Amino acid sequence: MITVNILRRIALVTLLCVSAHAADAPKITAATLIDRAMIEDLLIDYYGQLGSGKHDFSYWFAPDGVLDVNGEVGQGKAGIEKIYKDTAARSAGRKGTFRMLLTNLRITVNGNTATADMIWTGLNNETVTSPTTVVEQGHEHDDLVKLDGRWVFKHRWVTSDGGMNPSLLKTYKQR
Repeated sequence: MITVNILRRIALVTLLCVSAHAADAPKITAATLIDRAMIEDLLIDYYGQLGSGKHDFSYWFAPDGVLDVNGEVGQGKAGIEKIYKDTAARSAGRKGTFRMLLTNLRITVNGNTATADMIWTGLNNETVTSPTTVVEQGHEHDDLVKLDGRWVFKHRWVTSDGGMNPSLLKTYKQR
């Protein structure tokens, strides 16, 4: 049987742990909420391009930005565009409409830098009457920076947890 003394100790330890975590988190202000909304818009616009045939993904990156997809790394405009060109070639046989869902999004803003962590799920609809299929699923960590009032990726780590194209096994890094 748990005594009142033990319950008080558990409550105190819990309070100290929560307080320590809250002390580490940046203060939430109106400015950080606006920045978080801007980062959410960045993610929606960026992921909205997938499957659209557009290829200017480097627009959303800092000039020296890095994209790491399953260990395949590209830096700067040319490196990032090469990764997306190769990705498009690997999925060239896919028919229908491709969409990406982002879930469990956590954005932390700290001045002119931020991080974003999420789970992503790629869906495909071959026709409007066919069932939706899950094509790929994974997680992502982004380091972002605010340049000239606009949020961009500084470094993105995209990692597949399932459905990865086997050609990426040679560079794949489980994270």
